[in-house]
Amino acid sequence: MSVQVLEIVEQLKSLSLVETTELVKQIEDTFNIDASRYQIKVPVVTDQITDEKEVESQQTEFDVVLEEVPSNKKIAILKLIRGITGLGLKEAKDFVDSVPQTVKTGIAIAEAEDIKQQLEAVEAKVSLK
Repeated sequence: MSVQVLEIVEQLKSLSLVETTELVKQIEDTFNIDASRYQIKVPVVTDQITDEKEVESQQTEFDVVLEEVPSNKKIAILKLIRGITGLGLKEAKDFVDSVPQTVKTGIAIAEAEDIKQQLEAVEAKVSLK
C-alpha cells in the first residue's frame, strides 16, 4: 500500500462511532452511492481490544444519565431537559433537583452522544450506560 493509503487508514482508526457515521454519510453524498448495499467484513483483533471496549462495541442501546447539576447552571439545564424529555416545568424542576436521573433510555449511540454533548455544553455531568 502507498504511504497515503496507510496514513488514511491510521486516521480512520482514531474516529469515534459518531464521526465514522458522519464520514460514511459524507462519502455517500459526495460519490452518490449507497453504502448499505455493500457488506464489509472487518476483522477484529482481539488482543488489542479490552473487554470493556468489546462490550461497548456490542451494545446497541444506551441510557443517558444526568449525574450532577451545577447550581449556577440549573436553569439552563432545566430548559434543556424540558426540550429533550418533553416534561412540564414542575416535572423538569423535580427531575433536575433529584439527580442522578436517567434522561433517556434505550436510544442509539448517535442520539445518546448528541444529548450528552448538549448537556455537557451547559456544564452538566452526564454519563452513558
